[in-house]
Amino acid sequence: MHNQISNFKRSATQFAFGSITLAVVTLASFYLQTHFAAMALVYLLVILLFSLIGSSVASYALSVLAIAALAYCFAPPAFSLRIDDPQALPVVVAFLTVSIVGTHLIGRVRQEREAAHEAAAQLRRGAADLKDREKRWHAIFEHNPAMYFMLDEAGTVLNVNSFGATQLGYARDELIGQSVLGIFLEEDRAFVHKCVRTCLENIGQSRTWDVQKIRKDGSVLWVRENAKAMLWADDQPIVLIACEDVTERKRTELALQRSEAHLAQAQELSHTGSFGWNVATGEVFWSKENFRIFQLDPQTAPGPELVVERTHPDDKASVQEIIDRAMRDPRDFEHEYRLLLPDGSVKHIHARVRATRTATGDIEFVGAATDITAARQVEQQLRRSEAYLAEAQRLSHTGSWSWDLYSLDFVYRSAEVDRLFGFEPQETVSIETIRSRVHPDDLPRLQEVQRQAIEGKEERFEYDFRILLADGGIRRIHSVAHVVVGSDGNVRELIGTHMDVTEQYAARERLENTLAALRESEQRFRDYAETASDWLWETGPDHQVTHLSEHTSAAGILATGLIGLPRWDIACDVEEEPEKWRQHRATLEAHLPFRDLVYRTVNRMRSPIYVRTSGKPFFDLNGNFLGYRGVSTDITALIRGDQTEQELRKAQAELAHVTRVTTLGELTTSIAHEINQPLAAIISNADACLGWMGRQTPDLSAARCSVEWIIEDAIRASEVIRRIRALAKKGEIEMVPLDINDVVKDVIALVARELVNHRVTLKTKLTEALPAILGDRIQLQQVIINLVMNGIEAMDAVTDRTRELVIQSSEDGTGYVQVTVTDCGVGIAEDDTDRVLDPFFTTKSSGLGMGLSICRSIVEAHAGRLSVVRKQGPGASFRFDLPLHKELVP
Repeated sequence: MHNQISNFKRSATQFAFGSITLAVVTLASFYLQTHFAAMALVYLLVILLFSLIGSSVASYALSVLAIAALAYCFAPPAFSLRIDDPQALPVVVAFLTVSIVGTHLIGRVRQEREAAHEAAAQLRRGAADLKDREKRWHAIFEHNPAMYFMLDEAGTVLNVNSFGATQLGYARDELIGQSVLGIFLEEDRAFVHKCVRTCLENIGQSRTWDVQKIRKDGSVLWVRENAKAMLWADDQPIVLIACEDVTERKRTELALQRSEAHLAQAQELSHTGSFGWNVATGEVFWSKENFRIFQLDPQTAPGPELVVERTHPDDKASVQEIIDRAMRDPRDFEHEYRLLLPDGSVKHIHARVRATRTATGDIEFVGAATDITAARQVEQQLRRSEAYLAEAQRLSHTGSWSWDLYSLDFVYRSAEVDRLFGFEPQETVSIETIRSRVHPDDLPRLQEVQRQAIEGKEERFEYDFRILLADGGIRRIHSVAHVVVGSDGNVRELIGTHMDVTEQYAARERLENTLAALRESEQRFRDYAETASDWLWETGPDHQVTHLSEHTSAAGILATGLIGLPRWDIACDVEEEPEKWRQHRATLEAHLPFRDLVYRTVNRMRSPIYVRTSGKPFFDLNGNFLGYRGVSTDITALIRGDQTEQELRKAQAELAHVTRVTTLGELTTSIAHEINQPLAAIISNADACLGWMGRQTPDLSAARCSVEWIIEDAIRASEVIRRIRALAKKGEIEMVPLDINDVVKDVIALVARELVNHRVTLKTKLTEALPAILGDRIQLQQVIINLVMNGIEAMDAVTDRTRELVIQSSEDGTGYVQVTVTDCGVGIAEDDTDRVLDPFFTTKSSGLGMGLSICRSIVEAHAGRLSVVRKQGPGASFRFDLPLHKELVP
């Protein structure tokens, strides 16, 4: 529309100026009287001239106007539009044709010229636009806040924008013509080369990668490179790379990765796993540490049911209740429970969960599960330690406390302190209450301790005081305390312990009393030792005498100068009894105790004395041998008494032998009968044997029986002779284990004939299976024969009753075997009962009075006793008791 209006204005202006020109030319022609053809030519020139600068429409209108002016002004008739001159008409027609054709041609030329002008203008505008765009793109290339590189196939930098060069710290000229690999890390160059090659192999396809570039100053720049290969003007491929600085993003990513790593490490170190649970979608997230705590594979799909499955059976109900409540009422919660793991171990878990709302409005629980097993174990150990400490304080009666010196109040006091003072555990204790429990005499000391602590005169205190108990008793306390200095440098507290030393005080008193008693006892025993006949001695590690009782020398018991001598240098019988001294020295070298060593030495008068000594080694606390301590006794009188007794016993033995021989004389008749009887039997059996052998047909079987009887009778006679020889034999006492019933039976075999001759009936009551005794068979036979023969003789006058002799054996249950011989003879007078066992006392007219005395000596030599037993009825009863063999006594 605008162009149409513009064309119209231009055509109107052209037509107006053309018309004016035609009018001027017409007037000039009239003035010059120009010919019609000349005028037509002038008009044509004007029209063509205006055609060059006007529109075609205006040229056509000027042509019509010129034709009208020619026809009106110059064609006859003049001033009429009618043309009468035939020559004018071709002119007009020619003029019209030329003007129209000329105008048209001029219009075409003008249009072509205008089109050419327009094309040129367009070319100029296109060039300008291209230049502007080139300038704009160059500006963009130069100033775009991105790094651009243009590379050839070899990776040589063809161009780089100033921003990129500046970003790397280079000038553009320093990079152009250089290999692009120079701005990468050595380890990344192969990767970059590969990426560039990939782009060149895929012309037109973009590739992106992240890589680090090295600035000129050596610092690292993370870039994301977007590269694309394209063909350049000469069909040479180039690679255009746009680099985006992603350093901050990389740092952020690395920081995020580091943060995640730190978080994972922190979770691992703190044994805390994190989790998330979207209740609406059921989506659950567990951290790596959470899987480790539950000992589950990270590929396992987590969920609340998995928590319940791993929960300890005792805690499953509570965990399930927590989960159900969270689904009903999504609120923050906190819970502790235990896990029972596949290996049987138990973990304590503390879970803290916060309910959050997501962007979609869903409730999501985000929480942390902490493995507090170690803490629980430490807590249990701490509780156990506290319990042990409390128990230890209770057992040791020691309480710990901390006292604020300014507020005069306990900062801390253990349960044992409450027990010592009689406070209730939760009772608020004031200073007045404490003072009321402390003995009034001890309060000044406690106040002095507090004053000295505040003034800093001492740092450690140790004092005793007494506590008045409710029952009137007194508890003694030993306290140890030291000061605690606050941050301001002033003494703030006293920390210490109270120990109940009441028992120690009592023990100390008892110990003092005991020591006094010991001192008194020591003095008493010292007096005993100094006044006793025994003396004490002590030797050193070398067995030399180091100490002797003081009274020993004063009494003249031992010779002087014995200190420093070993015992074998003091004794006089070393050479006489070398085996005894060898054994004694071996005992000393072995540091063993010894008892009743008897040796001979001399006293201060050089008279021989016998010493019996016993000793035991003593050692120091480390077990080192220090010597011997012992006691010695002068047993010279005892030794000499034993020697006299041995001589007496020897005389008694001689007398006993004589008695036995005398008794044998008395038994000769019965013994001869005993022997004669088997001899007669032997003769008879021998005759019988000859008879059996002398038959026409010898009866060998009967002869064998006769021979066997001969042998038995010979053995019986030989046994009688053996017993007689043994009884008559004079030998040393031989103590052997014996069955007392066998001894009694031996005696019965010897006195059997005497019993018959005196018409005495023997009755035995021998207890079977009596324990063995230790004794001499012959001597005990002599005792029983004496008692039996006395009983036979005592019954010679008995004619009104049966002469009966009873021998019985028994065990009294006190470790003795008893043998009793009872007769029914004349008995023993009441006045003679106590003397009947004495030597030379006899009621027989021909007796010596030594039989029963010797029997008593024999029994007592066997550690037994012979006694007269009172009995009911006539006769007498003698009994001797012998101890059982010691190895048989339980």
